[in-house]
Amino acid sequence: MKNIPISIITINRNNADGLEKTMQSVATQTFKEFEYIVIDGASTDGSVEVIKRIEPQFAHLKWVSEPDKGIYNAMNKGIRMASGDYIQILNSGDSLAAPNVTQRMISALEQLDFPS
Repeated sequence: MKNIPISIITINRNNADGLEKTMQSVATQTFKEFEYIVIDGASTDGSVEVIKRIEPQFAHLKWVSEPDKGIYNAMNKGIRMASGDYIQILNSGDSLAAPNVTQRMISALEQLDFPS
């Protein structure tokens, strides 16, 4: 996999409807060169089926469904899986405001001059 500029992480537990809303929001982004990571806390409400159904819409998707030790443990699990230069956390039920949000973030980040 070539260098991915951003990893978007979604954590979820038993919020299949919210997860679907979030994943669809991410899938409609016009900028496609991102890594998407879904951390599911062993949901029993059909969340895994949502992931599997929407998975083909992503070029770079990683996901896991297993017990965790809470919201921050799940976030840290996603961060450890991330390979992007930047990380964005978008929780289950949240959505991006427009289809060009990721492109605008990447453009803004590219204009910044970070010391090496």
